[in-house]
Amino acid sequence: MTVADALAPGALAFAAIAACWIMLPAWVPNPTAALFGGGRPIDGGRALGDGFRVFGNGKTWRGFGAGVFCGALVGVLQLVAQGHPILASLPAHTPISVLALSVGALLGDLVKSFFKRRLGKDRGAPWPIVDQYDLVVGAFVVLALIDWQWIATNITLPVLAFILVLTPLLHRGMNLVGYAAGIKDEPW
Repeated sequence: MTVADALAPGALAFAAIAACWIMLPAWVPNPTAALFGGGRPIDGGRALGDGFRVFGNGKTWRGFGAGVFCGALVGVLQLVAQGHPILASLPAHTPISVLALSVGALLGDLVKSFFKRRLGKDRGAPWPIVDQYDLVVGAFVVLALIDWQWIATNITLPVLAFILVLTPLLHRGMNLVGYAAGIKDEPW
């Protein structure tokens, strides 16, 4: 494919749709973890030698489980739907890709929280760029460790570009919705 072919309007539209299709199992877990979270913190309330919590009260087992479940549920619906002729040209998810993207997105969020605590940032404190891309990095790292070939086959440069553009927009939009609904304490 030439650069001109990749930048053709039809190719760009396909890349945008493919990016959304690929990322749905990774985009769903964080907002659903916030929605259904609460309860026992993953770190059990423990702090490290620096005096800061490992993850904080915002990272709970119930939220993690609900987020993975909802992300995987969306992925299962995609697995069923991708047999439809209209969706046949989109990247084909597998049970592995769906689960890796869902789990990886939340693991990326946990790693970010760990480092936020080490920097002395409070729960909910903004950390520009990292707050928007933790789920992408986590999802892709876990998927790469489990099925590198799936990434190599499905994440083209145009698709990656749309993932990098759409993720912070969706992140901001979902945070505004969560704030308006009283689920989040901050609109970022």
